[in-house]
Amino acid sequence: MSLAILGIGTATPERQIAQRDAAHLAAGFAEGEPGHDRVVAAIYRQTRIRSRGSVLLDDPGSATYAQTFFPPASPAEPSGPSTSVRMDRYATEAGPLAQAAAARALADARLTAGEVTHLVTCSCTGFANPGVDLELVAGLGLSPSVARTHVGFMGCHGAFNALRVAEAFVAARPESVPLVVCVELCSLHFQYGPRSDVIVANSIFADGAAAVVGGHPERPRATTGPVWQLERQWSSVLPESQDEMGWRIGDHGFEMNLSAAVPGTVARHLPATVADGLAVAGLTAAEVGSWAVHPGGPRVLTAVEEALALPPAALAVSREVLAEHGNMSSATILFILERLVRGVAAGPCVAMAFGPGLTAELALLRRDKG
Repeated sequence: MSLAILGIGTATPERQIAQRDAAHLAAGFAEGEPGHDRVVAAIYRQTRIRSRGSVLLDDPGSATYAQTFFPPASPAEPSGPSTSVRMDRYATEAGPLAQAAAARALADARLTAGEVTHLVTCSCTGFANPGVDLELVAGLGLSPSVARTHVGFMGCHGAFNALRVAEAFVAARPESVPLVVCVELCSLHFQYGPRSDVIVANSIFADGAAAVVGGHPERPRATTGPVWQLERQWSSVLPESQDEMGWRIGDHGFEMNLSAAVPGTVARHLPATVADGLAVAGLTAAEVGSWAVHPGGPRVLTAVEEALALPPAALAVSREVLAEHGNMSSATILFILERLVRGVAAGPCVAMAFGPGLTAELALLRRDKG
């Protein structure tokens, strides 16, 4: 059994901030020694990100950026807004962004909201209940009886887990039409202070939402032409990597632990992980036509490229998405897949992302003949 991708849609906040301006803002929260602003600017440049979207950006007017959510660091405000305040903003902003992506996915599939049988939501940057799922039911006009499942707090590979749930629904009932929606508001969790891993995390994460409408591969569909199918997925918890990436709820937002060792760990273990998964499908890495790699950062992309001996152009789309939008956690891989699908990329395709564990989630997709 596989899952056909009948439609895909993405959405970003209305306002973007240039990375150079984000670095200038961040330097004011780093509380470093004199000259530390140059260190912050260098870290932000090394991300190769040009701009990022955030729901926290105000109308800039004549300025190039403006935000009031995070007050300047001071003895009275050493860590910024409380987690409660950040979650209040999540409850306000996540639903509309998720709805925009979902509406585009339904339009792409040429299906109505009433045809959706299952709703699978995914997010690791906020909690609210009633939450995004019920906002989607009301805002899109989904059936009140739609079956709802939430995949929470799994990190950057969460979309794979959500798609696995959708695939299971289709396997159980071939007439099912699952709608998968990932929404992440990473900018809510900006952290104050001079720690290098905090500055790195602040420099790459952004806000975005993405959605997929799935169905049985043999389901009659309104779309014409080839359709990508999720043929199989596989996972691997990389050994001795538990301390390299973490995502914990603190008093002032969700706190990320991000080790500089992550790219090296990925490079050591990825070749065997990819080879083992492809062997089940009778393939080798050399036979893969396109690659969708979650851009955890530029060093992660370089590590994947070198470990798998990929040609320079193989990860071009992943780098484009990183440059234009930053790392939007679970939604990012769907932004990459959208571009590959629209561009009629060569198949088969291997998609992958990495998250706390350190865990690698991978998927093999093939394009049918339409």
